[in-house]
Amino acid sequence: ERDGERESCLFVCFVAMDGARDQEIQQLLEQLHLKEKEEAVRKKHTFWESQPVKQFSEEQAGDDALEEGPVQALSDQDVTKVKKDSYTLPGGYEWCDCNISNGESVQEVYTLLSENYVEDDDNMFRFNYSAAFLSWALQPPGFKSFWHVGVRVIKSKKLVAFISAVPAKIRVGQKKGKDGVSMVEINFLCVHKKLRTKRLAPVLIREITRRVNMFDIWQASYTAGVIIPTPLATCRYFHRSLNPKKLIEVGFSKLGKRMTLSRTIKLHKLPASPSTKGLRRMRKEDAPQVLKLLNAYLADFDLACLFQSVDEVEHWFLPRDNVIYTYVVENESSKKITDLMSFYSLPSTIIGNEHHKELRAAFSYYNIAKTVEWKSLMEDALICARDEEFDVFNALDIMENSTFLRSLKFGIGDGHLQYYLYNWKSPTLPPGKVGLVLL
Repeated sequence: ERDGERESCLFVCFVAMDGARDQEIQQLLEQLHLKEKEEAVRKKHTFWESQPVKQFSEEQAGDDALEEGPVQALSDQDVTKVKKDSYTLPGGYEWCDCNISNGESVQEVYTLLSENYVEDDDNMFRFNYSAAFLSWALQPPGFKSFWHVGVRVIKSKKLVAFISAVPAKIRVGQKKGKDGVSMVEINFLCVHKKLRTKRLAPVLIREITRRVNMFDIWQASYTAGVIIPTPLATCRYFHRSLNPKKLIEVGFSKLGKRMTLSRTIKLHKLPASPSTKGLRRMRKEDAPQVLKLLNAYLADFDLACLFQSVDEVEHWFLPRDNVIYTYVVENESSKKITDLMSFYSLPSTIIGNEHHKELRAAFSYYNIAKTVEWKSLMEDALICARDEEFDVFNALDIMENSTFLRSLKFGIGDGHLQYYLYNWKSPTLPPGKVGLVLL
């Protein structure tokens, strides 16, 4: 498992130029994924087999025999039984809380992630989370610096590992979890490259679990590019070129057979401006309507966030340049917010390219099409992203995204993203039943 680090699953876009070629690529990728899953099932996962998660053997037994709900006995979910002291680290290292409100501290986390976090298999791209993005991702209402866990070298005080949790109410399935379960979303598990033989990742996971359990929270959601016991859902990234010339120059996408660069640029050209009447950037006064719109829409999915307050919606959706972009459709006469589209900014450092240093990627967030066609709404999203000078627009095949991916010329990505739940069993879900976006 590469010491538990989250691996990349969304680099290198295959640009398919026709339906037959697209199907051929998709079939090949699915075969590769099946082989990867078979290898994962055969492999011994010492750490995860000791954790309260759904095991591969239970998946093979079938969902009909699965009892939905917590893995741990309720008697074990007792705050008084939680370990009082932090887990032991290897000699020379110490735990720390990372105060993301502090400029110096957030810069330390930024540096660690920018130099050591997710890379593609060919070492061409590395996620570059900005300090502003980290502040947004790690400080929603109810956040705790106690859940922003770091490891430092005692002598130098250098930050060499990190893991985070933020609170969330998550709906799971149609039975015990349908009204929402208090969870945390785990993210940014990162260990310095030079320390990955020290098996720090399992200790980080145990420590963040302990700290979350201290607040009487026993479940977590997380995603990973690797297959471990056991995915709740397996989804795939799709990529839409906004700047085809740059994407080809840096090796992110490839020129299709019998295609020239000029034809590719022409093929991906978008209209000059959005077409949806009443489309505008979200404003603070829209938050109450957006809260209702989101929760009503997400009720149709079997894994989804249940937004709790106007404050939470304001935090996650109010536009912040170079972080989050949210647009609403407002009915001119009733002033009612009827539709929504949003995307967040997650650039990548381009490694070893003389001409380009950064790949500007927009990632689809939450979108709701009620009064406009999906294709029209999401084409406007692409136009807005292009106008903000993004190079590529990425989207998972979750929610209703599959309705517009092909028609808007998204290319299939070369890897999967797995969704996981900690201490909760639930039947396996198809991507279209997932209504949760984890950063």
